[in-house]
Amino acid sequence: MIFKWKDRFNTGIDEIDKQHKRLFEIGAELYDLASLDDSSDHYDEIVGLINHLKEYTKYHFDYEELCMHKVNYRDIESHKIEHQRFIDKLNETEAKDIDLNQKQVVLDMIDFIINWVSGHIVGTDFKYKDLLIEKLGK
Repeated sequence: MIFKWKDRFNTGIDEIDKQHKRLFEIGAELYDLASLDDSSDHYDEIVGLINHLKEYTKYHFDYEELCMHKVNYRDIESHKIEHQRFIDKLNETEAKDIDLNQKQVVLDMIDFIINWVSGHIVGTDFKYKDLLIEKLGK
């Protein structure tokens, strides 16, 4: 499976890890949709998953940013900028002509999500994890 949770993504913060895992699950649903080898129109499913991803991402980012705010995390502004870039990319993808390029749009989104989420967790979220665990617990 292309969207497989790995132990190296664990931050040690139970709620954030749970939310990250859910992002991987949504990515896996997109991958499963792209893997279908049929002639059916999946426009509604694709748009539904993209919308679900956008809603869940906003929920997750809001939660993460609230936690960072509670502990006065010093790099919160740069972290928020990264979050906004992800949201902007999702909005850009939705604006593409999904109906005519369903498979390619989904494949492009999958590639973006895999690279961004795994890189963001290990490269950026790990910077706050020790502070959050110290101040808020698991």
